[in-house]
Amino acid sequence: MVRFRLFPARYAVYSGEGISFYYICYDKARIMRNLQILVILILGFIYGPGLVRGQDPDYRPGLFFREDWKEIPAETPVTQEHVANPVLLLERHGPGGDSIKKSHHEKPPDDPYYIWSGTCTGNWALTLKHKDYFADLTGYAKIKWRSKQAGFRQLHIVVKLADGTWLVSDLSDEASMDWRIREFNIGDIQWHMLNINNITEMKPAEIPDLSKVDQIGFTDLMPGGQSVACSRLDWIEVYAGSVKR
Repeated sequence: MVRFRLFPARYAVYSGEGISFYYICYDKARIMRNLQILVILILGFIYGPGLVRGQDPDYRPGLFFREDWKEIPAETPVTQEHVANPVLLLERHGPGGDSIKKSHHEKPPDDPYYIWSGTCTGNWALTLKHKDYFADLTGYAKIKWRSKQAGFRQLHIVVKLADGTWLVSDLSDEASMDWRIREFNIGDIQWHMLNINNITEMKPAEIPDLSKVDQIGFTDLMPGGQSVACSRLDWIEVYAGSVKR
């Protein structure tokens, strides 16, 4: 129950079931001012403190980049030629980096052009780098992708910070019988250090600074096992702020 001094001598009472007003006063200016305060107070209980404080309408970052791969013939390894977004640079990493494939099949008819790890001879990772900007992955930044894993493969996010530090996410996208879209809130992720040479996770990272991210990509931390044990990625979107390089 909230008791609120609405009028000079009496109170308005809000209990969640209604508002009871006592004593009639003809001081209209005071009534209107106190009514406005009372409405804000009630909205605070209903919608939370964010509404009362006021929220910046631009607090969610826009699309930093999207990569959907060119619709050209499949090739091993995937190269810069297959990158559809002209501002992005592709890099392959790890013992299996040179066997990452850009794949596609005529059947089924809706088969996408996608990254495939099935023939990777060792652990692998693929990253994308914006030519002009670092990504600011703080706040409400998100990463979204469409993928399909098989076997025990789970696709993790990989980032390289501006200072050269490599990280891999604890959250991942596990196996699925069909393509699906997965969205990651960056603020929900616990990061681990990543050995970029052999693509293995290491100790947890202590509150990394994600305000300047140089590269963003993905890995399943495992070699390929053909179609029954692999990762596939159709497209990736990054929603983040931008910082000039």
